[in-house]
Amino acid sequence: MTISNWLCSPGIWALALLLRPVAAFQLSCDLLRDLQIQEDLCTEALAAENASTNHWAEGGCAGIWDRISCWPSSAFGETVTIPCPKFLQGLTDQQGSLYRNCTKDGWSMRFPSVDVACGYDANITEPDNVVYFMHLKTLYTTGYGTSLASLVLALALLASFRRLRCTRNYIHMHLFASFILRAMSIFIKDEVLYSTEDIDHCNAYSTDCSYVIIFFQYCIMANYSWLLVEGLYLHTLLVISFFSEWKYFCWYIALGWGSPLAFIIAWTVCRHLYENIGCWDINSNASIWWIIRGPVILSIFINFILFVRIIRILMKKLKTMDVVSRNDLGQYKRLARSTLLLIPLFGIHYMVFAFFPEDVSSDTIKIRLSFELTLGSFQGFLVAVLYCFLNREVQSEIHRKWCRCHFREYFLLRQQNNSMVSSAPTILTQVMPDSQSSNEKQRKKSAEKSSAI
Repeated sequence: MTISNWLCSPGIWALALLLRPVAAFQLSCDLLRDLQIQEDLCTEALAAENASTNHWAEGGCAGIWDRISCWPSSAFGETVTIPCPKFLQGLTDQQGSLYRNCTKDGWSMRFPSVDVACGYDANITEPDNVVYFMHLKTLYTTGYGTSLASLVLALALLASFRRLRCTRNYIHMHLFASFILRAMSIFIKDEVLYSTEDIDHCNAYSTDCSYVIIFFQYCIMANYSWLLVEGLYLHTLLVISFFSEWKYFCWYIALGWGSPLAFIIAWTVCRHLYENIGCWDINSNASIWWIIRGPVILSIFINFILFVRIIRILMKKLKTMDVVSRNDLGQYKRLARSTLLLIPLFGIHYMVFAFFPEDVSSDTIKIRLSFELTLGSFQGFLVAVLYCFLNREVQSEIHRKWCRCHFREYFLLRQQNNSMVSSAPTILTQVMPDSQSSNEKQRKKSAEKSSAI
């Protein structure tokens, strides 16, 4: 198996997903690019070595590039030791070594095998992980598809009724729009990057591919920003008695759509200058990656603090309300309901793995991916259901609209029936003279017959 075919195998893709989830399926292309860079460096080093010493052809083994590693020149009888290739060290986190003997017949075979020395066993890794990640991809695709359909309907409902146009629902509409953009960016990214497993597409990427990733990252950041706006708005309502909602709403717009744009521009410039590699979907430079990751984690942390403060405020309000009724069970029910409603709105579930390092064990990565992708993909659907479809104001407007349409049809039908009834006497008056004239004619004919007799 050639190195290109090996890198394209489902096993290495699954291993890449397992140990570096941000790399995803396009990692094989970046591995090939890294190998190409290593090969160029090896060629330069061997050329410089051969220029300084020309006796390796007769007194030893000339240095070679064996498609994954660079072997320096060596004398007969020596054993050359090199570390595992860098790309395998990055995937498996295993520090191993490879060996070759320089004999009179030339270089010996590499030993031990790459699978043993560097910690990658395709026979073990391939089946389970490929099935796992294919199921996971199907799951989050279903989740984002469901969220997209429900959010479009919810956004249309809130925009259709004038009675629902207020600052609170305007913020909900912007949040719905951010979820819609997030789902669309996921589908676009998957279509561009992962629609094929053919390695020939690795060199086909252009700047359009980078634009897709920039759009994807902006949609993700905008979604987190509007989750933060929801938390800030609700906290402001509970803490401040009187404030200019329209003035605050303008700042919310700037925070929700403007602040992500500023960070994305900074990230794009740094990425273009210092890490312009591949399709920009792999973040090898941690400093550049934190330009995006830092604000996202900060927004999650602030939202969690707001969530705790809002729950405390609600507890105090519920206690004062239940002093007279002394209904502790009702208090706990209302508090539980409020808490459950706020969790998807604030994205509190992101706190579970927000501060986990990315370089952790494979089992932890599996749990993290399952948790975040499952809940994250269906979060938009939950928000649409809780804050639109189950909203009493929305339901009453839909009911009012239905009744209005139903009564309109009823009155139109009744008007048609009344018009038919009112036209009936006219028809009778037109028919009755004809019948009377016919009776007179019959009487005249009978009189004429009797006179003739």
